[in-house]
Amino acid sequence: MQKLLIAFFIITIVSCNSSKKPDGVLTQSQLSALLVDIYLAESRLESMSVAKDSSIRFFIPFEEKLLKAKGIPDSVLKKTYSYYLANPKELEQVYDVVIDTLVVREQRIGKRPPIEKTIPKVPVQ
Repeated sequence: MQKLLIAFFIITIVSCNSSKKPDGVLTQSQLSALLVDIYLAESRLESMSVAKDSSIRFFIPFEEKLLKAKGIPDSVLKKTYSYYLANPKELEQVYDVVIDTLVVREQRIGKRPPIEKTIPKVPVQ
């Protein structure tokens, strides 16, 4: 799954911008919410003591169920990915929201101290 994300980012960096969003493309907020759900599902799978090959068998049906529950056809997802890959600035905004959301959720469950506490203080001379 990490290789897929790396490829996704490389394609994003290389992509060129287009000016108009076509019909049938998820909004930034819709895509952000979907990606948060996907990353949370991946996190749950990583916490299970299952081989990576086996975890894919669990993840694919979950992803299909998630898309169906959100009413997102496969064709819309593909069109959305294509659009945002061609518009890296918009994709960056989506991922800013995704990262912020995941950090806040992690802080709420107490796995990580607030960001201010993780940055070391540098004495002023």
